[in-house]
Amino acid sequence: MEHDHAPTSDGGPAKKAWVLVESMFGNTETVGAAVARGLALEGFDAEVFGVLDAPDRVPDDLALLVLGSPTHAFSMSRASTRADAVRQGADPERATSGLREWLGGCHPGDHPPPVAVFDTRVSKVRRLPMAAGPAARRLAHAKGFAVLDRPTYYLVDDVQGPLAAGEVARAAAWGRRIGALCQDWWTARALSR
Repeated sequence: MEHDHAPTSDGGPAKKAWVLVESMFGNTETVGAAVARGLALEGFDAEVFGVLDAPDRVPDDLALLVLGSPTHAFSMSRASTRADAVRQGADPERATSGLREWLGGCHPGDHPPPVAVFDTRVSKVRRLPMAAGPAARRLAHAKGFAVLDRPTYYLVDDVQGPLAAGEVARAAAWGRRIGALCQDWWTARALSR
């Protein structure tokens, strides 16, 4: 049985969204929380998960999945790059697994929700030819998730942070934008049936 995730404008129940983040120093987590606040303004019940705490099975009633990851060595983290982050002061518990591993082992369900992706990166190398967001987008697409939009990125002043000025507000605004795109996606899907 196919679930109807199409949003309602009549004040019906909030749409369910997950914001799943990998965060070594807390910056990506801060962005994820801001994205969730933006989604809430668009009527979503948005729950933020650290990648280590996220269930590996995506529920059938999930309307949106947002994925966030720090950029490590021009891509998503690996065990070796997370070990480097620990050497730079990151909590060793955060280094046991990452978004790459979560995507590799997740079960998207019979009707995967659309996905939106962001990454964080150091501001002095903002124009990266490759980064975590595009890599996560490719992996999510390969798992069967529809991708709502091209990945976006948020800048940190240095490896450990802090986030650059204005990035938290920009993340909340992007959450609203992604929420609206998600509603349009479900409406178009319902109309095409």
